[in-house]
Amino acid sequence: MFGADKGKADRLHGKGLCIGIVQARWNEPVTNALAQACKEELARLGVESDDVTHVLVPGALEVPVALQALAEKNRYDGLVALGCVIRGETYHFELVANESAAGVTRVSLDHQLPIANVILTTENLEQAVARQVEKGVDAARVIVEMANLLDEIA
Repeated sequence: MFGADKGKADRLHGKGLCIGIVQARWNEPVTNALAQACKEELARLGVESDDVTHVLVPGALEVPVALQALAEKNRYDGLVALGCVIRGETYHFELVANESAAGVTRVSLDHQLPIANVILTTENLEQAVARQVEKGVDAARVIVEMANLLDEIA
């Protein structure tokens, strides 16, 4: 039974799941907080620390290629993309935000693998800091729920 017949809470058990996390180092204090909150929530949901692979890449544009490399290993039930892009004075913000999101989505669809995309796109550092813990927790919950949902559907 899946879909509307099965509640979200039923899918928030991470025991036995293997999760990959790709974290961008750009704006590292924020992305470190995202990663910490995500890993702590994964543990609370029952994902064993030995079943979590955590890799670092330079920035948000490098996240999709690392996700793709992990997806090609065929050992992960889900992946998490963590990053932080803060608006500046140039068009670079839009380029990085749009292209990183498109790359994450493409990897997910190409590999039929759930990816929680938590590459924050904010106007300023204060907005990013205000979201770093909550969104890290959200990433863990989303990936566990989606991994279990796709397992049910398969």
